[in-house]
Amino acid sequence: MTDFSTLRQQAGLSVREAAERLGYDIRQIYRWESGWTKPRRAVLDSLASLKAASPAARPPKARPAFTFVDLFAGIGGLRRGFESIGGECVFTCEWDRYSQQTYRANFPDDEHEIAGDIRAVKTEEIPDHDVLLAGFPCQPFSIAGVSKKNALNRPHGFACETQGTLFFDVERIIGSHRPKAFLLENVKNLVNHDRGRTFQVIMDTLEGKLGYKVSTRVIDAKSWVPQHRERIFIVGFRDGAKLDLKSMTVPDPMRGPKLASVLHPENGTERPEGHYTTGRRAAVSVRYTLSDHLWTYLQEYAEKHRSKGNGFGFGLFGPDDIARTLSARYFKDGSEILVRQKGRPPRRLTPRECARLMGFDEPDGTPFIIPPAVSDTQAYKQFGNSVVVPAVKAVAEHMRPRILAAVAARDARRAARA
Repeated sequence: MTDFSTLRQQAGLSVREAAERLGYDIRQIYRWESGWTKPRRAVLDSLASLKAASPAARPPKARPAFTFVDLFAGIGGLRRGFESIGGECVFTCEWDRYSQQTYRANFPDDEHEIAGDIRAVKTEEIPDHDVLLAGFPCQPFSIAGVSKKNALNRPHGFACETQGTLFFDVERIIGSHRPKAFLLENVKNLVNHDRGRTFQVIMDTLEGKLGYKVSTRVIDAKSWVPQHRERIFIVGFRDGAKLDLKSMTVPDPMRGPKLASVLHPENGTERPEGHYTTGRRAAVSVRYTLSDHLWTYLQEYAEKHRSKGNGFGFGLFGPDDIARTLSARYFKDGSEILVRQKGRPPRRLTPRECARLMGFDEPDGTPFIIPPAVSDTQAYKQFGNSVVVPAVKAVAEHMRPRILAAVAARDARRAARA
């Protein structure tokens, strides 16, 4: 934690409030917050002087519209969607220590610690909540994950004891706490895994065993971001009729943004950031350009498979294109999304461009914090494993009336008993 972050929290200020009180652009505040740059002594002195307005002297925090827990939280993609409709996170569980660093950096005001392995978390350690969010591990069910495990003669799906059975921890928590609603997210292939038997077990558990009204929909994120990324969303409500996800309005994907909207402009209109961009024009660092050797290998590899009638190969894109799906293996060679460059081999996306491609940077330009201690390799894994935030916000907005109605009904019952 930086000196700036410590002083800000002691002053009881959010990042946005600190920007307003100190008179700095919020992007600069985030740089100080994450440790990318250090503020002048005068800035720290000004922030220290604001400690007089301690949290105890500030008005109490407004009651949230509802509460939720964030399981298999990653870097908080599902959380951002449900905070946008008035929810408050009261419990977080994420086992990866690098993801925990990124999560803490972006949600520094949490009053709860991040739990680790969900299998070691007792249900009574989780507070009561209105909504449960869980992007349970997708690798045991994804096409790439299944292919890799088959090649290594390893079990996949529910037979994968390391990750495949974690769905049943979700079942355990839902069964114990009986939240009013839940949202689960996974890869599209979950529906077809093991000839549909895996998905049938999940639906039988949620509907038959737990008694929730469940609706599902595969949604392609290219309506919101320049990336073809299909994921299945599973929504359940404990009471009332089923919420039909099929009726949710999705923007026309043909009118969605293009890759230019997430690429560094390299024309001086944005400030250089860390080692991603350099110079007055904030040009992308040469470290992201493929070596001649790697570029030659990828072309030869693609040609070998093309001659056999296979579809394996790199994806080369320009500013007017829609990218392939960003995967957690992007750090290896970046082959699924390579950006054309004139007169030299293509380049990988920078982690900042990945944050934009996944919708983590705010529409007002506020950047998602990628802590300096998190390497490019880890950042690529984190974004590749995450959800597209605007797509989650759309699902959350669709669920919002039903969530608020359920909370209002509960409050009315409590008032009647009082």
